[in-house]
Amino acid sequence: MKTNKTYLDYNAGAPLRKEALAAMSDLWSSVGNASSIHSSGRNARSVIESARESVAALFDALPANVVFTSGGTESNVTALSPVWLQDGVPFSVDRLFVSAVEHPSVLAGGRFSPDKVHKINVDDCGRVDLGDLAQQLAGIPDREKALVSVMAANSETGVLQPIKEIGVVVEDAGHLFHVDAVQAAGRMDLSIAMMGCQALSVSSHKLGGPQGVGALVLAKGSVRPAPLMTGGGQESWRRAGTENTAGIAGFAAAAEASLNVDERARLARMQQQLESQLKSQYSDLLIFGCEAPRLANTTCFAVEGVPAETALISFDLSGVAVSSGSACSSGKVGVSHVLTAMGVDEPTARGAIRVSMGWGTREDDVNAFLKAWKRIYDRMSPQKKKERAV
Repeated sequence: MKTNKTYLDYNAGAPLRKEALAAMSDLWSSVGNASSIHSSGRNARSVIESARESVAALFDALPANVVFTSGGTESNVTALSPVWLQDGVPFSVDRLFVSAVEHPSVLAGGRFSPDKVHKINVDDCGRVDLGDLAQQLAGIPDREKALVSVMAANSETGVLQPIKEIGVVVEDAGHLFHVDAVQAAGRMDLSIAMMGCQALSVSSHKLGGPQGVGALVLAKGSVRPAPLMTGGGQESWRRAGTENTAGIAGFAAAAEASLNVDERARLARMQQQLESQLKSQYSDLLIFGCEAPRLANTTCFAVEGVPAETALISFDLSGVAVSSGSACSSGKVGVSHVLTAMGVDEPTARGAIRVSMGWGTREDDVNAFLKAWKRIYDRMSPQKKKERAV
C-alpha cells in the first residue's frame, strides 16, 4: 500500500513508536483475561497495573486513578455525565459548559441533553474568556451543579488554554472540571492537581501508541463520573469490558517515551524553522493563534484564495500528509468551527492547513513540506496569479 513519505499529521494520529510495537509484540501470542485468577490472568493483570503507573506519570496522578478506555472519545463521553458519584453515592450534574473550540465529542455534549449544554466564549486566539465563564457560572441557581469541560490544547491550532486559571474559576464557583488532554499529553508538562480538574482524557495513538486505547484519569478523592460502560467489574467498576492488555501495554510504552524533553525541544526548533520561513516568504499567509502559547508541534495557517481541499490533494500527490483540521470531521473539508469561533472570516478559514509534527519528524520532512507548499502557492495563490498577469 502506498503511503506518504512525509507524514505531518500527528494530531490526527502518530505513527506507532518502536517501543510500543515491542511491548505489544511480546503479548500478542499471550493468553489470559486480566480478571482470571490463574497464572495467565495474573500475568495480564500485572501488565495492566504496571501500565497504570506509566500513564499516571504523564499527569502526576495516582496509578489507581487511571481508568483504561477505548480512546479519547470514550473518555470524554464518560466524563461528560449528568450523574457523578461521591463515595459511591450518585448526585446530579445539571449543566455542562464547554468552550466553542472543543473536540466534536465534547461539543456533542456527552450524555447531557442539548438544552443543558452551554457555550463559553473564546478570544481571537481561541482561548477561553475567563470573564464569560465566571459570569455564566455565577448565574447558576445555588441548588444546581455544573460541569465545565475544556481541552488543554486545541487539535487544530495547537493553542493552549489557561487551564490552571479555568480550574480556579470553576473551583471557586463550587463546580466540577474536566480537561480533554488528548492533544497535550506527552507534549507538555501536565499535573492533574495543578490543573484543578476532577478528571482528564487521554488517547494512546496521539502519543505514538496503538489506536483504540485511551484513559480517563481521575484526581485524588472519591468524586468520579458514573460509568458509561456497565455490566462488569473491570477497572474497579468504573468501565466494564475485558481490558485490551496488548494495547494497554503499547499505550504505556508510548507514554513513557513521550516524556523525553529533548524530543519536545527538537520539535520546538523545527516549528520555529517552519514558521519563520512561511512568514518571511509569504506575506499574505496567516498563522492562526500565533500570538498565544501553543504546542511546539502544531502550525495552522492559510492563504485566502488557496482552498484547503485542493491543496490537500496536491500535498498528497507530492507525498506529504497534512490536514485541514480535526480528523474526526474527515470525509469533507468545510469551515472549521474552531476558526469560526476565533472570528476568522469564511474565505480565509476555508484555506486552513494544519501541519502537526511528532516523534518521527525530521528536518527533511519540514523541507519537503516547504517545497511542496511553494509549488502549490505558486500555482494557486491570487497574489501569484496577479504577478503572472502583469
